[in-house]
Amino acid sequence: MSETLKLTEALIRRASVTPDDAGCQDLLADRLSPLDFKAERLNFNDTQNILLKRGTAKPLFVFLGHTDVVPTGPQEKWQSPPFEPTIRDGKLYGRGTADMKGGIAAFITALERFLAKHPDHQGSIAIMLTSDEEGIATNGVVKVVEVLEQRNEKIDWCLVGEPSSDKKIGDVIRVGRRGSLCAKLTINGIQGHVAYPELASNPIHSFAPALKELTEEVWDHGNAFFPPT
Repeated sequence: MSETLKLTEALIRRASVTPDDAGCQDLLADRLSPLDFKAERLNFNDTQNILLKRGTAKPLFVFLGHTDVVPTGPQEKWQSPPFEPTIRDGKLYGRGTADMKGGIAAFITALERFLAKHPDHQGSIAIMLTSDEEGIATNGVVKVVEVLEQRNEKIDWCLVGEPSSDKKIGDVIRVGRRGSLCAKLTINGIQGHVAYPELASNPIHSFAPALKELTEEVWDHGNAFFPPT
């Protein structure tokens, strides 16, 4: 079994349902410590963040990822326990395999192989991990970047290990990343009786024109890397 697969399985066994890291970051810090990676923990509220960094010179290349996973839902509906890695039909199953413990394991083993060949590499290498990506995502990378900015530390290159894909998971690297805009809209109406509709105001009817406008809006035309919004 490959080292990447072994490490992925070890991470899957840790039930790191957001925002609980469940010991994933400690496991990785211990593994990279012999390679001179220094661990800095930047925790906020119930979110655990860690920066594992080797060197201080510029430029700084960062692997970025998250150790938390989404909830499992009813575990009895799983073909195999979500936190017991299972190989079935040549594929590894377990919560977080693709998103994104497999990616993190690939980070680590790639670094180990790279440093074995290039122990005196130029610049610095770091891994930034958070346990707050699948949840509200307000105490993770955003807060860590704020700390780095306060210290005038700039990330020159960053590779996010999310499972981008074209034909199969991880077969492409995309430039940029999707975002989202969330809002809460309250439409007020006037309660009434069906016998006197002229005295009532149905908020659904009031909202319908706005919904039509939103769905017909052309936000952008996409680009070479992403389809239109």
